[in-house]
Amino acid sequence: MTTEGSIERFRSPLARLARLTGRTLRAEWHAIVVDPVQRLARRGLSGLLLAFVAAFGVIFFHDIAQHPTGAVWVRRLGGVTADLPLWMSLLRTPVSLYVPALDLPVWAGITQLFLAFALAELTLGRARTLVIAYATTLAGTLTARLMLAMGPGWWGFGLPPECGQVLDTGPSAAVVGLFTYLGVIRHAPVVFTLTGGSMVWESIAVPNLAGREHLIAVGTAIVLGLLHGRGKRLRALARALLPTGGTERTFVHSRPAPAPTCTVPAPAAPADRPGNTQPRVSTRSLER
Repeated sequence: MTTEGSIERFRSPLARLARLTGRTLRAEWHAIVVDPVQRLARRGLSGLLLAFVAAFGVIFFHDIAQHPTGAVWVRRLGGVTADLPLWMSLLRTPVSLYVPALDLPVWAGITQLFLAFALAELTLGRARTLVIAYATTLAGTLTARLMLAMGPGWWGFGLPPECGQVLDTGPSAAVVGLFTYLGVIRHAPVVFTLTGGSMVWESIAVPNLAGREHLIAVGTAIVLGLLHGRGKRLRALARALLPTGGTERTFVHSRPAPAPTCTVPAPAAPADRPGNTQPRVSTRSLER
């Protein structure tokens, strides 16, 4: 085969791949950037309420934590560890969304937090954004408790007891979960790869508790993204699989049947028998 024939052989698949890549990137640009910007132009700054609240919350708790007394109160209000009682972890988890990790640069984290909440609020709405952020964070927290309860071993899934005193990821799990969820439902492979791929690399490069919680947040966001828009189908499947409560009965309202009348026959007169010499008594004489 000549050189020109080899070039012609590979030119067509490369051209198709280039066109597919161009269409995918163009669609992702419109879904992740153009569409949210258009919605922001229609709604104004009110469409970024959650993003501003999250950013200012992180700044507020970061400034308070710079003082010893403030650091104690920040840990009491939003510090979640795996060795806490479950009810206390559930109470502190919403506040932990605004407590930054002490070993990470806060301003870089604020930028990512603001961008994640802004895109999610403009695309999903406030209620769903809060649900996804809280669900992914809570999934990482509860899974850490499960790893700690299993103990060391279990093919590297369990954790030693000293990991129970390590603070959770704070708002970073929510950021990872929101970006992953947007990448799934908006069919954005670049955003999904940057988010999920970076978390996988982090868990390999630095195998700590935060990396595991980030992976759990990514997995939870993927599952929630795959279930997006399938609520009616899932409810119909649940109704088909669950047993019914019983057979339906139809009550027909009809007029009640008349009560049966009992007719008592009159006693028959004794028949004339041979040898019966008793005279008959007339009923007329008795009536008189």
